[in-house]
Amino acid sequence: MSESTALYDIPGPRTRRRHRVYGLVSTVVIAALLGWLIHLLFETGQFTAVKWNPFTYQGIQDLLLRGLGNTLKAFGYAAVLSLVLGAVLACGRLSEHRPVRLLATLLVEFFRAMPVLVMIFFIFVALKVQALPALVAGLTLYNGSVLAEVFRTGVHAVERGQREAAYALGMRKTQVMTYVLVPQAVRAMLPTIISQLVVALKDTSLGYLITYEEFLHAGKLIASNLDYDLPFIPVVMVISPIYIGMCMLLSWFAHWLAGRQRHNPRTEAVEAAPAGTGTLLPGGQ
Repeated sequence: MSESTALYDIPGPRTRRRHRVYGLVSTVVIAALLGWLIHLLFETGQFTAVKWNPFTYQGIQDLLLRGLGNTLKAFGYAAVLSLVLGAVLACGRLSEHRPVRLLATLLVEFFRAMPVLVMIFFIFVALKVQALPALVAGLTLYNGSVLAEVFRTGVHAVERGQREAAYALGMRKTQVMTYVLVPQAVRAMLPTIISQLVVALKDTSLGYLITYEEFLHAGKLIASNLDYDLPFIPVVMVISPIYIGMCMLLSWFAHWLAGRQRHNPRTEAVEAAPAGTGTLLPGGQ
């Protein structure tokens, strides 16, 4: 039995026909909604030349590119620091020392419950930190605390026997985490980690509220501060696909990385040879 059909029955002819009908109806509905949306855009004159002329100017293009670069800079810093903070807090949550575990739990629960925008504003206004460090710090504290729970859950998801076998071989706790638990948990954690990084990427748009000149801030300047018939919808049509493309690129990277891990000899399961007569099986059986 294949892996894809192990958990449910293979659909019969009537079920396959019903699924094809559902797929056809859904396609028609989505196509109709897209057609209606495009019709509204044409009806309101959103594709007229006067609304798109600003994007042909060098100054507008430089403004958008500078905003995109600032967005990627803030995301890069926040992503790296969130992963580091998440790993540190996860180690604290997994610690055998009760004070360390309680402190890590308190930090994780506090920063997970605190709204990102509140943390960014507090760091920017109360602590008088510059816009970029304030944005990165707020994103790091929130996403790092969420990733800490992801890491902890991934480690606990590894079968208990793996941990016990490693300890039975005389490995220390650090070695067990480094060579046994974490490598096996990475593949299970990877989709959730990438999803959280996508959240961090989208939350960089909060930087415009503290005057950080990121991508959304650049679009807001074009749509509101220039006398070009307020091309708000064209700005959205330019900015949104770029945000979507960056998020899809992260998802593609996650799939690519997971594929490499599946084909990595270090992470592939080695097929055991059949036991011959007198061969000692695992566990001494």
